[in-house]
Amino acid sequence: MDIEELQTFVEVADAGGVSPAAVRLGVSKSIVSRRLARLEADLGVQLLARTTRGSALTEAGATFRDYAARICAEIEVARETILPEGELRGRLRVAAPLSFGPTHFAPVLAKMARLHPRLQIQTCYSDRFVDLVAEGYDCAIRVGYLQDSNLLARRVGPLYGKLVASPDYIAAHGVPQKPEDITAHQALMQGTEPWQFLDGDKIVTVYPRGRFKADNAVALVAAALAGLGIAWLPDGVTDDHVASGALVPIMTQHPPPPAGIYVLRPPGQHPARKIRVLTDMLIECAEYPT
Repeated sequence: MDIEELQTFVEVADAGGVSPAAVRLGVSKSIVSRRLARLEADLGVQLLARTTRGSALTEAGATFRDYAARICAEIEVARETILPEGELRGRLRVAAPLSFGPTHFAPVLAKMARLHPRLQIQTCYSDRFVDLVAEGYDCAIRVGYLQDSNLLARRVGPLYGKLVASPDYIAAHGVPQKPEDITAHQALMQGTEPWQFLDGDKIVTVYPRGRFKADNAVALVAAALAGLGIAWLPDGVTDDHVASGALVPIMTQHPPPPAGIYVLRPPGQHPARKIRVLTDMLIECAEYPT
């Protein structure tokens, strides 16, 4: 029994099958299957029941999974402890937003890979909220206002935004003067999220309505440019359009409260050193959409 076999079993158990585990590990399905077979032969028990729809843990597998996960975590900490000062190795899987993630966060991850040649970095850029535990990510970079969850979060920077609309929309529909007026306008949103605004020292929450929704800030910019409604967007994706006059800031007397950029990780006693290093590098980075 070796640590690679244990890590592979934990990935298969958490991913729900050989195929998704192979994707997480970056190896072929045949390699995953061979590792599992060697582990089961060594233990003398069946850990997984294979079906046409994937793999399910046996009773023995469910019990062994928790022990195996703890052993893998301890080995990872031990490896980090004995590495030369500052050196990182292993794999780091990161979920990052598609909106300005490739432009603002990818350079930091690339620098991290250059500084640590023994570290493998895999990044998924998507604006959906991935399940870090179920999908096997070490951490996530998220922007905006954090939702309640059991994830541990570290703020690495501010995120500023504003309400914008096109001159055509303003000419046809006017602009809201106070937060309560938002409900009379077409809002461009990700879903059903509330919008918040500052009114002096108070935060006013409104629930806008609109017929155009998208889970990507760039798509919402396109809708705003087309005159479909009012959008609340980070400055980093609207600055150029505001400078050109294609979009106009509105209701500036009631700005949204600053949001944040966060590194989130699954709950645990101590974050892996590679996550701490990434967090520190993001904090040091000044190239944020502010």
